[in-house]
Amino acid sequence: MKGMSVALEKEAYAAEAIDLTKIYRSGVYEVYALRRVNLRVRRGEFLAVVGPSGSGKSTLLNLLGTLDKPTSGKVLIDNVDTSKLSSGELARLRSRKIGFVFQAYNLINRTSVLRNVELPAMVLGVPVEERRKRALELLEIMDLKDKAYRKPTELSGGEQQRVAIARALINNPTLVLADEPTGNVDTKTGKASFELLARLCHERGAIVVVVTHNLELASMTDRIIHLRDGVIVREEVRAG
Repeated sequence: MKGMSVALEKEAYAAEAIDLTKIYRSGVYEVYALRRVNLRVRRGEFLAVVGPSGSGKSTLLNLLGTLDKPTSGKVLIDNVDTSKLSSGELARLRSRKIGFVFQAYNLINRTSVLRNVELPAMVLGVPVEERRKRALELLEIMDLKDKAYRKPTELSGGEQQRVAIARALINNPTLVLADEPTGNVDTKTGKASFELLARLCHERGAIVVVVTHNLELASMTDRIIHLRDGVIVREEVRAG
């Protein structure tokens, strides 16, 4: 029974950072962006990372998303040690298991909203009928189904943000990473998008890790990680 409980405990964490260190070198100088950061996150958890500029927030997000490699330590996604994967295997893992929401949305303006949402599923080779069905369902949740065939430039900032969230969720990822996702919208719109992201996170059992300077929005998450000088200095678990 003890062995089974250990296995269940390990399965409970879908994303882990273990002794994560990132050093940037410039000539003889070394700058520590992260210093032996340890973090474990369960499915369905909505996590905020806060801290002053230069504290390592975006570096942590990039390492969790396998967009960059740590100097030492490792990242596990669904118990897969990403440090042991080839560049091709990492690309496939990102496509299957990680969704990204960028501050600038990174939508393709020359094509439709629907095609933007479908794109990650196209990369995975999901059949057109299936990916179209998923994309339209997500756009309906986002209250954007009637704008599926418009171009992103015809949408407001808040609507473009919701398209970006739908795109991040199209492959039912384990982990959704959002870097200042409300930075380009007003407070009311940002709060609505945050609430939507939290609800979808909990409903779909996905992890959401969001970097934000907005402490009011951070307070809406399940847990807040405070970073300073590349070190986790404090954690807050939210009530409820």
